Amino acid sequence: MTSTFAALRASLPQASKTLWKKTSRRLLKLRLDLTGADEDERIRAERRLRGREQYRKLRQADAVVVSFGKSGRTWLRVMVSRLYQQLYGLPENALIGFDNFHNMDRRIPRIFFTHDNYIGDYTGHVDSKADFYDKKVLLLVRDPRDVAVSQFFQWQHRMRPEKKALNQYPPHGEQCSVYEFVRHEGAGLPKVMEFMNLWAREMDKVRQFALVRYEDMRADPHATLSRVAEFLEIPATAEQIQEAVDYASYENMKKMESAQSFRLSGGRMVPRDRNNPDSYKVRRAKVGGYRDYFEDEQVREIDALMEATLDPVFDYRAGEDPAV
Repeated sequence: MTSTFAALRASLPQASKTLWKKTSRRLLKLRLDLTGADEDERIRAERRLRGREQYRKLRQADAVVVSFGKSGRTWLRVMVSRLYQQLYGLPENALIGFDNFHNMDRRIPRIFFTHDNYIGDYTGHVDSKADFYDKKVLLLVRDPRDVAVSQFFQWQHRMRPEKKALNQYPPHGEQCSVYEFVRHEGAGLPKVMEFMNLWAREMDKVRQFALVRYEDMRADPHATLSRVAEFLEIPATAEQIQEAVDYASYENMKKMESAQSFRLSGGRMVPRDRNNPDSYKVRRAKVGGYRDYFEDEQVREIDALMEATLDPVFDYRAGEDPAV
């Protein structure tokens, strides 16, 4: 069986799942329209529906990769995909999702990539990670100051209006500076740190747990991907790991996004505006780059907020670049 035929066969159940997801959301909207639900009721219902969809995947997953948005998940995903492509002859223009690679080759586990922002709305476990206790979980984190700035550009150039409302971001079209966004309780640095701190309190309760920092991937991608491969039980050689690292280099990732190379992966790796570098999924990949957007006093305020709030287990210190 050729890899192309395997990819086409695997895409059929994925297409049916996508169709069902869209249909269920339209049916929910119709029901809410008929009952005259207000905006808050609509948001709660939509979040619960998404949480139910994600919880089903969580229960079926062999491993879970959790991250806050803009923490380097796409980069890690491309590297992991490349390892499986080499090992099992899968098509190069596909990114691993939940079970799409598993459907191409049963030796590949179901890996659930999640930003973990809806499951608690369905299960009610908003103050714990009880839903993940019996799973194998890899938590990918990044300096929350860099995450918050990247989230600003995601909100400004890539995020749909309804997604902004669903996740308590500033409303679509609102004038908001990068500093105002980063200090925003519902979208900026406070929200990122709240996410990370909850995981810091809960990580010891998870059956199998690994913590990976974006900054460590930047400093030594080969060593970090080797750790990830070992944790996910990917039987890759040192040469295959190096090839995946080279394939997923920043320059090549930008080139592939511009060329829309991942045609089997929907809109994940597509720039919203080819002429605007801030609209790309792969934007800067700079450690400590948040400082470029603020005055010195603003940097001191942001650093002080992180120093006073973030759990030290992540080893991010104010006033210095994270280092291995």
